[in-house]
Amino acid sequence: MDFGGIRRKWLPVRNYGLALVFACAPFSAASAQPAAPPAPIAISARLDAGVRETKLIFVLNDCVKAESYVLDHPARAIVDLPEVNFQIDPTAGLKPPEPHKRHARPTTETSGQVSNLVTSYRFGRLAPGKSRIVIDLSGPAEMVSATCAPAAPGISELKLTLAPQAEGAFRTAARAGAEKQAAAAPPPEAAPQVGADDIKSPADGQRPIVVLDPGHGGVDTGALGRDHILEKFLVLDFAKVLAAKLRENGHYQVVLTREDDTFVPLGERVRMARDLHAALFVSLHADALAGGGDAVQGATVYTVSDRASDAEAARVAEHENKADSAAGVEAREDASDVNDILFDLTRRETRAYSHVFARSLSEYWKVAARLNKNPRRSAGFVVLKAPDVPSVLLELGYLSNEADTADLTSPAWREKAAAQVARAIDSFFAPSQTGTSQTGTSQAAKTAASAHDGALKATQSSGN
Repeated sequence: MDFGGIRRKWLPVRNYGLALVFACAPFSAASAQPAAPPAPIAISARLDAGVRETKLIFVLNDCVKAESYVLDHPARAIVDLPEVNFQIDPTAGLKPPEPHKRHARPTTETSGQVSNLVTSYRFGRLAPGKSRIVIDLSGPAEMVSATCAPAAPGISELKLTLAPQAEGAFRTAARAGAEKQAAAAPPPEAAPQVGADDIKSPADGQRPIVVLDPGHGGVDTGALGRDHILEKFLVLDFAKVLAAKLRENGHYQVVLTREDDTFVPLGERVRMARDLHAALFVSLHADALAGGGDAVQGATVYTVSDRASDAEAARVAEHENKADSAAGVEAREDASDVNDILFDLTRRETRAYSHVFARSLSEYWKVAARLNKNPRRSAGFVVLKAPDVPSVLLELGYLSNEADTADLTSPAWREKAAAQVARAIDSFFAPSQTGTSQTGTSQAAKTAASAHDGALKATQSSGN
């Protein structure tokens, strides 16, 4: 079975043939520049629960400098590192879904004791040159120490020591942690746009820009399914197949919000689509239910709304909107909602286009794959809130369902399902539906570009 890239992500790294590469490479001024040193490799992790302290220990081939702090709502300990190559099962510290405990290994490797302080932990790439460990806490706690020291020749241990803390002291420390993180964060405009270097904003005669958004990534694993299947790998694989199909006909400029296993904040995903004047934004996810969710299956297409269409849509939106929190990113005030007539008209028009595409996507999808019994829903998804970019969120299926998991991990199914999504996108931009000429530039693309300008003006005027 294809596990959506999970196993290939944590196989040991070997540098076979490195000497041959250097021997055969032609000398040049560029090749004379010293290569960047390889990232330290994390080999294993274990949780040691003592009477008063709990230690989370990562074994690496070299020491790293660790910056630690705590955050609340929920209670988490954050450890920021330079980039680390985590060659560890990415599910090692995750809490498995309740109905599938029989499929899962223990959530942590312990020294024979159970930690009442650490409920789970995650690790991964946060950004180029940066990695992060996020430790979920059962209650107030302090990071007593975060130290790295040699343990044997070629082996170092990063020891993260936690202990319970009084509520008031923890809240004070959490506020300081949030301030520390905010001070270290680059301004949004300084964030790089993945894969967008050669993209130009659409104008008459240019190809519309389609942004594909594989959810989660890096330290944010997304849903955990049967047999340790992780959402973040599955949706990235699907996005790459879909991107290839869209690029085959040359009708679109296609951008992925992430090209690899890297975390991208929700706001940055939205900003990328807006800055590119995208004509369509498709966010890709996979769900998992606990507590008897095996019977629920099939894909669901979501659009944004101020009020959730039903309880299930509200649950999914709440889960997806916690992606930043899962990656240890402190929530910031959202100033994107503007009470302005022009802004509101733009948003309404954009949402109308989103609903048109959602209906088309569900019709094309059912030709190749299963739909949920209620396949079109809506809720307040942060990632769909661009007021000027038609946007949908496609839940490909449920990792808690055996049939859906078999499909989602099948390359053949992925090809078939991605082909139907590509056809739905073709239909959305088809001249026959938009009443435009055969130039390949649809009214949807033009509307997205003009809507962006209108929303921008409304936002700027509201700030004056």
